[in-house]
Amino acid sequence: MSIRARELVFLVPATALALLGLAAVASARADDLVAGPWQTGLGVAMMFVVMHVALRLRAPLADPYLLPVVGLLTGIGLVTLYRIDPELAADQALWVLAGSAVFIAVLVFLPDHRVLERYRYVIGATAIGLLVFTMIFGTEINGSKLWISVGGGQTIQLGELAKVLMVIFLAGYLRDKREVLAIPTQRRLGVSLPALRHFGPVLLFWGAALATVVVLNDFGTALLFFGVFLAMIYMATGRAAYAAVGAGLFAVGSLVVWATVPRIQTRIDAWVDPFGDPQGRGYQMVQSLYALADGGVVGPGLGQASLVTEGGTTRIPALSTDFIFSGVANDLGYVGAVAVLLLFMLVVARGFAIATAARDGFSKLLAGGLTAVMGLQAFLIIGGVIRLVPLTGVTLPFMSYGGSSVVTNFGLVALLLVISHRSRQSLRDAVGEGAR
Repeated sequence: MSIRARELVFLVPATALALLGLAAVASARADDLVAGPWQTGLGVAMMFVVMHVALRLRAPLADPYLLPVVGLLTGIGLVTLYRIDPELAADQALWVLAGSAVFIAVLVFLPDHRVLERYRYVIGATAIGLLVFTMIFGTEINGSKLWISVGGGQTIQLGELAKVLMVIFLAGYLRDKREVLAIPTQRRLGVSLPALRHFGPVLLFWGAALATVVVLNDFGTALLFFGVFLAMIYMATGRAAYAAVGAGLFAVGSLVVWATVPRIQTRIDAWVDPFGDPQGRGYQMVQSLYALADGGVVGPGLGQASLVTEGGTTRIPALSTDFIFSGVANDLGYVGAVAVLLLFMLVVARGFAIATAARDGFSKLLAGGLTAVMGLQAFLIIGGVIRLVPLTGVTLPFMSYGGSSVVTNFGLVALLLVISHRSRQSLRDAVGEGAR
């Protein structure tokens, strides 16, 4: 069986499960067996078929498992959004359409990702420019200044694109500097430490991450950016000392921010003791914990849990964005929640497999960094809603409602698949030349 045929085989059950999920929710709403919004579900399924065809034409050797897993996560998110509000699901389907267009555009216009390394400084400056633009012209929503209003009540999050651009910059920069950064450390007072002159990048990103917290008033974005940087510098140098020093600096800076920024104090207090003020600062977390507990082992089934009141309001604020994982767990219980976790683990596993198989340093770092973005983002939001870490408010990739996140993540996956195709093609060419 060919690589692309294998991908198609896995896409079929992924789309079938999503269609059955929509039908289950619609049947629960109508108290009768109905097909549900099959046009929307079939439309999204066709988008994944089109992406599959694009891969056949432009990247036939790309990893065959990543797209089906992304398809299933997208389907679960779409079903949950339809279960919350059918209009949200219809809007999300349009964003998936836009994401599939970006996915195909990456395959068509970026046949060789290595060209990005030449423009790493321009790309890095663009990422910083997007964040600065958001800081100046952003619209504050729920206390965070992360959105740009584009008219008609619509907003976009430039930070979503900035995170991908920053990974591209870091992949190019660290490929150039990794030999220097990996110089044996100096021993002072019996402790091995990295040479002081190599702290520049760590200190720069430490300051930028804290500035993001203060200006954008968002701890999640800062933690995501800095966490990805630490992961990539470790991948580039293999030196845990850099990551440890960076994490220590960030921890110290975070304590300073926690002591001076009231909103961060409120977030931490709600995490430490949500039941201390269950109707105030701890309300979201308390409702999320109740939803997780109410789901039990297998849950009552799609559309059966009491997530939405008779008046149409959700029992958990921001259920369609920050707390969509709690909605899945409430309907499908522990089994459904673990299934979602396993799907994200598969995405991360395939991403790091692509990074491992890459034939050059830039490709390895780029694939590893992009995978770290998705993995860390999923960990931060899922860990937040189950009270493992403070709630950060980042989106759950492919599942949370939001156009910027959906479109960016589809472009990210396309970039990973381009790297996978180029790596396998290079290996095939090398084997062919060796045989001759």
